Amino acid sequence: MAPEPEIGQTANEFTIDSPPLDTISSVNFSPKSANFLLVSSWDDSVRLYDVVGNKQRLTYNHKGPVLDCCFSDGVHCFSGGLDCALKTYDFNASAEQELGRHEAAIKCVEFCNQMGVVVTGSWDKTVKLWDPRQPQPTGTYSQPDKVYTMALADERLVVGTVCRSRVMVWDLRNMSYVQQKRESSLKYQTRCIKAFPNKQGYVLSSIEGRVAVEYFDPSPEVQKTKYAFKCHRIKESGMENIYPVNAISFHSVHNTFATGGSDGFVNVWDGFNKKRLCQFHRYPSSISSLSFSHDGSSLAIASSFLHEEENANPPEDAIYIRSVSDTETKPK
Repeated sequence: MAPEPEIGQTANEFTIDSPPLDTISSVNFSPKSANFLLVSSWDDSVRLYDVVGNKQRLTYNHKGPVLDCCFSDGVHCFSGGLDCALKTYDFNASAEQELGRHEAAIKCVEFCNQMGVVVTGSWDKTVKLWDPRQPQPTGTYSQPDKVYTMALADERLVVGTVCRSRVMVWDLRNMSYVQQKRESSLKYQTRCIKAFPNKQGYVLSSIEGRVAVEYFDPSPEVQKTKYAFKCHRIKESGMENIYPVNAISFHSVHNTFATGGSDGFVNVWDGFNKKRLCQFHRYPSSISSLSFSHDGSSLAIASSFLHEEENANPPEDAIYIRSVSDTETKPK
């Protein structure tokens, strides 16, 4: 993909006041409003921010670092982390509840609107489905290895594990068998998976500065169109430094997607036409999470030191809210 010019920091971007005090694991805009942002962190907290007012509306805590969080609707959220607990919070009632537990850390939390179920992926090598009205999971399903990343495409669940070559595709309506067992197109560990808004496929990234575009349809003619490309690599002093691609977020209107890497850059891609649309300015630290708002008007960018990185004096964790334009996100 041909490089595009870097787009610098301008007046259309600001930082959130009172950010978390440790690594930011996840940022998620509300599915109902571009005003509210849910953030989980290694400081044991889950925070809800009013983006327009730039203030923290509420916070609740786990008994350990929180690795993921998600909204179910505009007034409820779910979270999980190293304390192995799945929690839910009701914003209207200001009430939290523990729904249940895994035997090891909960790495991923997703909500399936079509079925009204919460999906958790854990380092105990299982995926669990939860009815928010019940204290026990409705099902527990073994995975090949520790779950590292997950994505939903309606009732389809895509699971990436620590074992780099395995990607499992499940159908939440019938979890008695794996719908597809896929071999990753990438040679190194999968870091992030996100599904296309049109539900036709997914994008996955690796620790080795690569991104793959995959399609669910197993027919040979469709599988011929999948591809992978290099990104988040910087040439310095004659050497090419390669960085993990930690975060992916899709623009719900244009089907384009943003990637964030440990190089501190955010790129926006047109996956169908195999083009990079733009690159923003370099952020102070690794990009740990990204989230487009439901209407595509804003992008939340978590600039945050990751725990596997070596830095004696890392920059402070920060969340940037960037107003994005069609010029930056619409296929050309």
